[in-house]
Amino acid sequence: MLLSGMLRKVPISRIAAIVAFGLVLGLLPGPGQSTALAEQANSKHSPQAPAKAQASASQIPDDQHLIVLITSTLLALNQANLTGNYSVFRELGAPGFQLSNSAARLSDAFADLRHRNFDLSPIAVLQPRLVRRPEITSNGMLRLSGFFPTVPERLNFDLIYQRVDDRWLLFGIAANTTPVQPAQAQIERRQNRPAANISKRKPKR
Repeated sequence: MLLSGMLRKVPISRIAAIVAFGLVLGLLPGPGQSTALAEQANSKHSPQAPAKAQASASQIPDDQHLIVLITSTLLALNQANLTGNYSVFRELGAPGFQLSNSAARLSDAFADLRHRNFDLSPIAVLQPRLVRRPEITSNGMLRLSGFFPTVPERLNFDLIYQRVDDRWLLFGIAANTTPVQPAQAQIERRQNRPAANISKRKPKR
């Protein structure tokens, strides 16, 4: 997993407050086109729940599993954006996420990405770049912040997962896009091209 230049930092304490009150807001930098969501239900599934939803730093998944976790979450969001049906995306979340969000509320939260027809599918052949190390928060949540080097707009993400029955389930999500400068876009395109042809690579001898 690549660590890259830092996005604007959002303190964990602020994330926790946002999650606790179930607000929709932009956690990541960018103009008005950004869309973000962070949710939690005030129930037994809240971050204060002491039992098996809690996790320790030793339980942070390895790089391969982190990539799968990030990519699968955002591709599920993409499917919801493309179809306008957020029911499956909602069901993939932690219990608290589901209780706080109806499919209609999720649709409203991600209306901007959907109305702009922003296709997230290129991330399937790209590697996410983290802007901070994966961490377990004081509430036992796994937080992953970074971006995919898509062009002409970069996809930024800030994801929070809750450990439930030995699985990391989506608990909070912020996603938006920021324009990539032309010079940087050329660099990203050159770097991204091999990833798109990964199945054609020959093994090194």
